[in-house]
Amino acid sequence: MRIVFMGTPDIAATCLSSLLQTKHEIVGVYTKPDMPKNRGMKLEMSDVKKLAVSAGLPVYQPTTFREDSVYEELKELDPDVIAVVAYGKILPQRVLDIPRLGCVNIHASILPELRGSGPVQWAILNGMDETGVTAMYMAAAMDAGDIIEIRRTPIEPYENAQSLLDRLAQIGGALLCDTLDAMEQGTVTRTPQDESKVTFAPMLSKELCPIDWNQTQRQIIDHVRGLDPWPVATTQIQGKRFKIYAVRPVDKTTDKAPGTFLAVTKQGLEVACGGGRVLVITTLQAEGGKRMAAPDYFRGHPIAL
Repeated sequence: MRIVFMGTPDIAATCLSSLLQTKHEIVGVYTKPDMPKNRGMKLEMSDVKKLAVSAGLPVYQPTTFREDSVYEELKELDPDVIAVVAYGKILPQRVLDIPRLGCVNIHASILPELRGSGPVQWAILNGMDETGVTAMYMAAAMDAGDIIEIRRTPIEPYENAQSLLDRLAQIGGALLCDTLDAMEQGTVTRTPQDESKVTFAPMLSKELCPIDWNQTQRQIIDHVRGLDPWPVATTQIQGKRFKIYAVRPVDKTTDKAPGTFLAVTKQGLEVACGGGRVLVITTLQAEGGKRMAAPDYFRGHPIAL
């Protein structure tokens, strides 16, 4: 089949890599325009563009599909299917109508749960034990199309958003290839989503970062791992802002107020949290510093307790 692939970040690049191993013909790759990054604000290609360029695939980076010239350019590629993975742009109905067999989307949640841009992170932030990847037909509304197949996976107790995303990307790549094969053979099924079960996964922001030490051990652990690698949980330690990358429960109780720093141990900095319990910060990064094990940091920067 003739496939147009649309995607931008690493999960999409993993799916494109899987697609490159199939017999399908990739006639074009669409990805978001190069973006300025880091302190030098140098334009940087998306993960999908880097892979597409290295594979010799034609790359398209329109800012919008509302322009007739962009629409006609896509139409001339004559795709049988448009495959979309975390593209980051809304496709108007006239674009959805172009491919002969339709547009398929790979979404990293068990739809209709967690529609939106941050399903992997919110699965962890919400304390879920399971997530998955959904293949669906695309519709005009966000992540609302009929479901083709769902593949589920447990969420490990201490894996962060990046490690979970990496696992889901592998699942998504295999699911995309199997879905395209089924579409070609005419064996796909489609099941409407149950609108009564819809939940959302909104875009992450730095406003989510500060840790609320009044929460339970589990809630704080989920908060920290759900925001790693971005935007990263934070807390103030003696007037300085720290990024917190890992915390672990301590099997002890305390009558100190949540947020009180209790002791520096071989594991890290112990902190009182909700319910009279204790957590230990094991990995952190001081503002302007580098990420490091908490015991190593506090050996060089002792604090008064």
